[in-house]
Amino acid sequence: MGSGSEELRKRLEHAAELRSHRGAGISAQEEAALDALDEKEREKRRKVGDAARAEYLVRDAMAQGKFDNLKYAGKPIPGLGESYDPDWWVKGLLQRENVSGLGPPAILLRTEDAELDSKLDEQYTEQQVRELLQDFNRRVIDARRQLQGGPPVITKTRDVDKEVERWRLRRASRTVQEAPAEPEERRTFWQRLWKGTG
Repeated sequence: MGSGSEELRKRLEHAAELRSHRGAGISAQEEAALDALDEKEREKRRKVGDAARAEYLVRDAMAQGKFDNLKYAGKPIPGLGESYDPDWWVKGLLQRENVSGLGPPAILLRTEDAELDSKLDEQYTEQQVRELLQDFNRRVIDARRQLQGGPPVITKTRDVDKEVERWRLRRASRTVQEAPAEPEERRTFWQRLWKGTG
C-alpha cells in the first residue's frame, strides 16, 4: 500500500503542475484528489484564526526588517494620554500639511488682529493702510453677525484714523533709527595716536 500512495502522490504533483491546463493529461480520479487537497488547504486556512494570522504576519514583517527605523521607535507617541478629541485626525492633518486660513472666523480674526500692526508696517502709503484697516473692520462686523455659527467674536474693530497715526509714528521712529550716522572727520594715524591734536 505504501508504493500505491507514493505513486498517487507523484501523480498528484504532476497534476498540480498541469493544473493550469485542467483536463489535459489527468484522470477524473486525479482531478478529484486535487480538488480534495485544495479543499483540505482551504479548511486548514479557515481553522487558523485571525489573531494567529496577524501574529504570523507581524513576525514575518519583523524578520524582514520592516519595523526597523520607524519614526517614533523608542519615543512616546504624541497625544497619547490626552483627552479624546473626535477631530484629532483633522487637526493632525492640518498640522502635518501646514494648512492655515481654515477655521471659525472668530479665531482667524483674533490671530489676524495680533499680527495686524506688523502687516500695517509693511505698507508704503497711507491709502494702503486705510484700505487694509477698512477691510479688517468689515470682516469683523460680518463675523459678529454669526451667520456661519461658531464661537463668539471678541475681536474689536480698529479706529482707522488712530491706527494711521500710530502707523505714521512707527514709520517716523523707524526712519530715524535707520538714518546713517554722519561720519566723523577722518583723522590721520598720527592724529588718532595723539588725541590732543586734531
